[in-house]
Amino acid sequence: MTVPWIRGARAAFVFLTRIPVGGFPYTKDDFRWAGAYFPLVGAVLGAIAGVVMLALLPAGAMAAAICCVALSMMLTGAFHEDGLADTADALGGAYDREKLFVILKDSRVGSFGAAALFVVLALRVALLARLEHEALLACVLSACIARTPPVWMMAALPYVTNDEHSKSRHLTRGGPRQAWVATFLTAIVIASAMACGLSAVRVAVVLVALAVAAAICTWRFIVRAGGITGDFLGATEQVGECVVLLALAMTAGA
Repeated sequence: MTVPWIRGARAAFVFLTRIPVGGFPYTKDDFRWAGAYFPLVGAVLGAIAGVVMLALLPAGAMAAAICCVALSMMLTGAFHEDGLADTADALGGAYDREKLFVILKDSRVGSFGAAALFVVLALRVALLARLEHEALLACVLSACIARTPPVWMMAALPYVTNDEHSKSRHLTRGGPRQAWVATFLTAIVIASAMACGLSAVRVAVVLVALAVAAAICTWRFIVRAGGITGDFLGATEQVGECVVLLALAMTAGA
């Protein structure tokens, strides 16, 4: 007998990464619980990428940061980056709601999407290079915390994609229980970081900055689409990573 809230952890890795964890087939209930473990997946991915960056620092901070970001994209199959590009194209190129969904379904990357990808990837590399010896901490925190706002979006906002074959449809049926579990796991990671020396000031700045960024994304998605899509969630995660890294870099030494 399988327990969905336990199987959800494994389903989260299947959904968000290319890491071969097996366990197929997964039920709708398994995927409904997957969102609760998004921060856990992020922490694991961040730990892997952060360790690799620290190992490559002798080659230079910038080179190490580029390899770190490239590895994170390999581990996820550029899943969130794809959502960012589609979201940027849709929000930037559509003048009405109907056109927005047409662009979201288009597999091609337009000028808005390409520009967004360039800015986000360049920013992540530059900030990780700036943080350098804090790379492991920064990677774990940014990858973990940035995956929490999308879980709350799934719990609070309607899913507006009409495609019945959408990969995110069953996962977005999660509610407050999944969001609170995700928040609890995030809190554990933050507490662990503080135990390792991260100051309360830096934590406060990170959380406030992320809350503001998530609120702006939520407002924009509601105004333009009336809710969320899988691409919107991926874009929110990417914005969140940049905001967390930026906050950490700006408060270095605090």
